[in-house]
Formats: sequence, C-alpha cells, structure tokens
Amino acid sequence: MASSAAGGVVIVGSGLIGRSWAMLFASGGFEVKLYDIEQEQITNALENIRKELKMLEQSGSLKGSLSAEQQLSLISGCSNIAEAVEGAMHIQECVPENLDLKKKIFAQLDRIVDDRVVLSSSTSCLMPSMLFAGLVHVKQCIVAHPVNPPYYVPLVELVPHPETAPATMDRTHALMKKIGQSPVRVLKEIDGFVLNRLQYAIISEAWRLVEEGVVTPCDLDLVMSDGLGMRYAFIGPLETMHLNAEGFLNYCDRYSEGMNRVLKTFGPVPEFSRATVEKVHQAMRMKVPDDPRHLAARRQWRDDCLMRLAKLKSQLQPQ
Repeated sequence: MASSAAGGVVIVGSGLIGRSWAMLFASGGFEVKLYDIEQEQITNALENIRKELKMLEQSGSLKGSLSAEQQLSLISGCSNIAEAVEGAMHIQECVPENLDLKKKIFAQLDRIVDDRVVLSSSTSCLMPSMLFAGLVHVKQCIVAHPVNPPYYVPLVELVPHPETAPATMDRTHALMKKIGQSPVRVLKEIDGFVLNRLQYAIISEAWRLVEEGVVTPCDLDLVMSDGLGMRYAFIGPLETMHLNAEGFLNYCDRYSEGMNRVLKTFGPVPEFSRATVEKVHQAMRMKVPDDPRHLAARRQWRDDCLMRLAKLKSQLQPQ
C-alpha cells in the first residue's frame, strides 16, 4: 500500500496539463513521478518538459528558486501505477476529460493508496459527486481544476465532493499556495464550477451580440482585451463595482436600476447556430489562420503575454 510519508507528488497522465503540473510541483521543490501507460509517452513528455524548463530559464521566467536542471532532477517517469504512487502524499489526475476513464483511474487508485494521500482531479467540468462516487477514500478526494495554460495562469479551483474532509481542502489549498498557484475554495459543487460559469455567461452574451448584428466578432473581442479584460487582470467584477463608485453600496444605489433594465433584455441561451458559427469562424481565421503552424505561434504569443503579465502583477502587489 502506498504511503504518504515521503511527501512525493504523482501526476497521472503526461499530456499538456500533466506536464504543466509536473513543472509546477518541481518548481516548489517536490519530487514528481509522471505516470502514463506507455513508456514512449513518458519519454516524450520528459523531453518536452526539459525543453520548456530550459527555455523558461533562458528567458528569466522559470518559477521557483531551483535551476532548470535541479527541477528536472526531481521529475521522473513511471509506467507502473502501483510503483508510481508509492510514497505519494498528493496524486494529481490529468487524463482526458472522459468520466468513465477518470472513474476507472480513481477506482484503481482507491485500491492501492493509504488513508493520507490526497486524490485530486484536474477535471474542468465533471462533478465530484459523479467522479468520486463509491470510493472508499472519498474523504481524501477533491477537484483541483487549473486554468489552461496552468504554468502561466495561477488560478486553481478547489471543488469538494459532499463527503470531502475539510482537512483535504486545507491541505490542497496549502500545497497550491506553496507552488505559487492561486487556489480558490468552491464551497460546494456546482455544474461548471465558478470559472466556466463566468466564462460561459460572457460567451453567451458575446454570441447574442454578434448574432444580432450589434458588433463584429473582432470588435467584440476588442471590448474584452482592451476594455474589461484590462481591469479584470488585476481586480474582479465585485471590486470593480466597489471602486467605480463611492464604495459597493453607493454603486448599487446608483446603477442597480440600469443593470436590471439591461439584464432583462438578455435573450435565452444561444443555440450556437451554424450561421453565426461560420461568421465567427471566418473572422477568427482572418485574424489567426487555423492551420497548426499559425495556431501554435499565436498560442506561444499568448503564453509570452501571460508570462509578462504574471511578472508585472507580482511587481504591482497592492500596498
């Protein structure tokens, strides 16, 4: 049976999210075992991690106090799950977003871990009550949902199963803080968690505005990138309300009537019809061609921007 005494971390799944988690935990000085079913996948993942850590070090963007080589020395691969989890205190599942597959993985883990290991899923939308149903170690189970790309965007949503022990939430919160992430406690499970519910609300109204011919797709994105997104990079919507008047109560006194009037004009949930899909698709292709080379270059540009924004935010902590 796996013991948590040694304090290692196991990543189950060596895809993009799994590699990012491995890098984050190594940046915090944790010994990391990267598990996957195929040795070739593990080998490729370790090589990708090596290249990325070296690149981050060269650009001065490497997280943590250890060098790239020191961090790399903490990460190893393993294709035997029982061996991988031996000595783990935290297991982070990162397999594809498929309920049956994830349930199979957690059932397997449930049979081989002890009563102290935290079992955590990176799922972005599967409810903990479905994911962890029937597990003996359900009190040790939690969702730790990162934001893509996790290395550059620090938010992690911690979502409990109804039976998750408070200590599991506390331990995971502390661990995320230790590796430089920004954990938030979702106090009870809800479909979509918090980030995606907010994101989908924005997408829904964005879709309606484009569909109804109010604004073009590119100008819609500009409203976010050069408008709301600039302040939301530093403060959230509730603090924005607080600062945009003489405090929160004053904002509600001033603007609640207008907000109610506008909100009542919102339409139903869009059907995401083909006509608007094609309209937005063509606008996005004009901006970024959808072939692998152009998409990869744009993602790299995005990640560089996020990296620089993260540096700026760390320098501009509130007094």
